[in-house]
Amino acid sequence: MKNNIPYIFALLFLFAFTACETKKSDDSVAVAEDQNEKKDSSAKDASEFSVDASKFAVEAADGGLLEVQLGTLALTKAASPQVKKFAQMMVDDHTKANNELKALAGKKNITLPTVMSEDCQKKYYDLDQKRGADFDKDYMDLMVKDHKDDIDEFEKAAEKSEDPDVKSWAAGKVTTLRHHLEEAQRVRDALK
Repeated sequence: MKNNIPYIFALLFLFAFTACETKKSDDSVAVAEDQNEKKDSSAKDASEFSVDASKFAVEAADGGLLEVQLGTLALTKAASPQVKKFAQMMVDDHTKANNELKALAGKKNITLPTVMSEDCQKKYYDLDQKRGADFDKDYMDLMVKDHKDDIDEFEKAAEKSEDPDVKSWAAGKVTTLRHHLEEAQRVRDALK
């Protein structure tokens, strides 16, 4: 029995390590980023793939999934016709942008998340608990904050991305994101 104690501890350590690794990799963004890092380390041509471009693409895809899901939610839960109109614009514009990003990622061999990250799922869940005017206010507040953050990230990628195609795609979205921010602020202010 004493001879088995080291093996038992080794097995317990292995199970604990595996459980931690499984938990860490449950998040769709973490899984995509991990796959992209593995691809990057094995890429033969550095210009073919860059972690900078893949990280931005993964985050943009995650944000795009959130925008579409929240827009769809707002179409059913919003009380204000203005909020519903804004939500439809989010679904339409971000679905189009998500499809463009998928095509670009396919060309660049970048893995994108197919479901929202845990952070985005929490935002969705929190908003899903709201109804009527409370939903409208919180949704529009989130859209203002989210689009301010998006504009910052897309401008950085448009200026500094190592990949010229990702750089161009990001630059092409900034005007639309600014329009979304202006509309989100206008709708939010109209609700007051």
